[in-house]
Parts: sequence; C-alpha cells; structure tokens
Amino acid sequence: MDRKINTREDVIKLCNANDVKFIRLQFCDIHGLVKNISVPIGQLEKALDNKVMLDGSSIRGFRTIETSDMYFYPDISTFRVLPWRPREGAVARIICDIYNPDGTPFDGCPRNNLKRVLKKAEDLGYKFNVGPECEFFLFDTDAEGFPTNKLTDQGGYYDVEPTDLGADVRRTIINTIEELGCEVEASHHEVAPSQHEINFKYADALETADNVITFKWATKSIAHEYGLYATFMPKPIVGINGSGMHCNMSLSDLKGNNVFFDDSKKDGLSDTMKYFIAGLLKHVKSFCAVSNPLVNSYKRLVPGYEAPVYIAWSKLNRSALIRIPATRGAGTRAELRCPDPAANPYLAFAAMLEAGLDGVKNKTQPPDEVNENIYDLEMHTMKERDIHALPGNLDEALKYMEESDLVREALGDHTYHHYIETKYKEYQSYRAHVSSWETDHYLHAF
Repeated sequence: MDRKINTREDVIKLCNANDVKFIRLQFCDIHGLVKNISVPIGQLEKALDNKVMLDGSSIRGFRTIETSDMYFYPDISTFRVLPWRPREGAVARIICDIYNPDGTPFDGCPRNNLKRVLKKAEDLGYKFNVGPECEFFLFDTDAEGFPTNKLTDQGGYYDVEPTDLGADVRRTIINTIEELGCEVEASHHEVAPSQHEINFKYADALETADNVITFKWATKSIAHEYGLYATFMPKPIVGINGSGMHCNMSLSDLKGNNVFFDDSKKDGLSDTMKYFIAGLLKHVKSFCAVSNPLVNSYKRLVPGYEAPVYIAWSKLNRSALIRIPATRGAGTRAELRCPDPAANPYLAFAAMLEAGLDGVKNKTQPPDEVNENIYDLEMHTMKERDIHALPGNLDEALKYMEESDLVREALGDHTYHHYIETKYKEYQSYRAHVSSWETDHYLHAF
C-alpha cells in the first residue's frame, strides 16, 4: 500500500481497492491506552468531515458528563488497512485528534499536546526526532486464553532458534508493522528469557509516537494469533531484567540537518546537543512519572538489571542515564535510557522535548561525563561527584512532577492535573495492598 496518503480521495480509493468495510477511528487516552470507535464504510465521508462524535466523559482524564461532546478529527496520512483483520470485508484505521464542539483542539488530547510542543520547537528552528527501542515479553496464555507470566523460552541476548522461540512471532510482527508504515531497523531476543526488542528507524516525534502505539497494538494482536500474550509491563517477573523503551533523540534544523553534530568539535558533539542533554538531566526527576508511569516501573529502575538508576551522561558508559552512541554525522543522538514502554509516547516525548529545549534556550552546561561503571562507585564518591538517583517509586516521582512548572507546561494544565490525580489514586491503591512478599516474610515471623 502506498504510504503517501494526502487527500480524502486517496482514502476513498484505498478503501475501494482493499474492500474495506469498517473504519476504526483511533485515539489515545492520557495513559497511552489505545481507544477507538468503529464506523461502517457508509459513514466514511461523515468521518472525514469531522462529524463523528465522542463521549468524552467515558474516557478517563478527558471531560465531565456536563461537557462530554467531542469530535474525531482524522489525520488522513495515518490511514492503514489492518493486516491482521480479514482481507475480505477489511478493516482500516485512521489516527484521530480530538476536538471541542467549537472546532478548537481539545487540550487534553495527548496527540494535540505533542503537536503544540513540537510547534514551539519549530518556532525556535528545530525538528525533534526520536527512535525508540521497544522491549516486551511474550508469555503463554492459560486454557481460557487469559495471560500468564509463564515463560515461552530460556533465550538470552541475540540467541537464535531453537533457543529463541520468538523468532517467528517477531518476524510476523515486523512484517505487519512495516505494512502499517513503520520502518524497522533491527530486532533480536533480549537478555531475559521470553524478552524481545524491535527498534524503529528514527522519525519526527509525532510520527514516532503514532508508530509506538501502532506497534504495541499490532504486537498484542499478532501474539494473540500465536496463542501468546505480549506485555509491555516494565517488570513482570522478579529476578530478571525488565523492559525499557530507550529513546534516541536528536534535533535537526528545518532543512533536516542534524544540529547535534559539529565536525569542528573533537568529540563531534555540538554545544546545542550538550545544552539539550543538560536540560534532560536537570528535569528528568520531574518528568519521570511520565516516562516511567507505573508503580511497577520503579521495580525495573534498580541496580543490577541493566536499567539506569543514576543521573549522569557518557559517551561510553551504559550505566549512565544518557548515553551518546558512537555514530557521528546524521546519526548523532542522545539515548535516554530510563523510559519504559508503558509510557504514553505523546506525553513522554513532549516532556523530554520541553526539558531539552529548556537547556538549549538557557545554554545550560551539563555536568562532567561519567565514564566509570556507576554501579561500582561508592556512595560517598557519588555524593562528592554530585551524582543523584532517579526517583525510587511513583509517589516520589509524582512529588517532583507536582513541583515542576516545566512539566506542567509540557503536558498542559488539563492533562497535568488529571494525570497527577489519577496516578496518586493508583499509588494509594498500591500502598493499601498486602503483597505475597509481605505475607511470606512476616506472617510466620510475627
């Protein structure tokens, strides 16, 4: 299918050519969960005229019952026929922005919000590019088809068949998401048993965020066809590595030139790049509740499992929060290693960009890079070198977020307040829960 879809006529022709009978109007809530409404092909013109309505009071974090009427505004360029649905009487999807009845963008729509922050970057002369590395687990399902955490293989880094039992599933996922418009650079078995990684080519942050939610939906759907369950939960099993979504980031000028690269510098890194890194390091505690949004996210961010814990940067060191891969030129980029795949990509990318731009606008200097394995440093050494840790749990991360004007600006008032409110409720529910660890350790002792 031609990926260049520019007009409503293109959409209508593709529907006719592919025997499309249903259109999924797709969007995201503030927590990054994909939602949709399905309309029959006879309602396509109405949908393309932005006349299909949404009950915003039914979506957590959107509207109250008194102001619930909202509208789908389809982004025609995102039209895709869903490969895992029947080819006869096919189903297509279009990603939508959510608008108010007066024709203005709803500020609580995560996609609208990312567009707003990207416009701020554009006004400064920049485009924001992101290339994510998405990790996930494939687990068996039970006799009723419900997910378990039963491992499907005992593979490790870069293993091949038959140790890697997920190769066929990954191949099908990649074929599917490439048909949906995602350009995949690589895939492999990850370090933990049953864990896998698929990496996209970098793209404009809005396109990348669309690709992330498309990838997650497609991965779960393909896994289901194999009788498996794909999960993007950051730490589903104790004692093995969790799943991250490392984000490779760069700024380009409006002509597409990578402004993170400067061949006049010995290390090839521009001042703009170092300012951007400094902004990320300065504000990462404040946006951590967005990039790592679950109670479970902080079970991954502990020493010993390859996840970053300490706020530092390096051109060499994979224990640092931000790593600068060796590639120079168009591929010069900063890899932020703390985000996990449970994050809403629209909100996470907006917060990261806002933080980086703050560093650029204020010409903030980053701290000295740390090239030693930070996990091996003594605590007094880290204190002397002013190396701090990421928040230790969701409650701590939310407190940093509450104090941050920058994150409030990045998310917009509506989403900022609703996000904090729902996440505090989630944490309070977790606090009240008595876990099996507690009963195992305390019930017989006390």
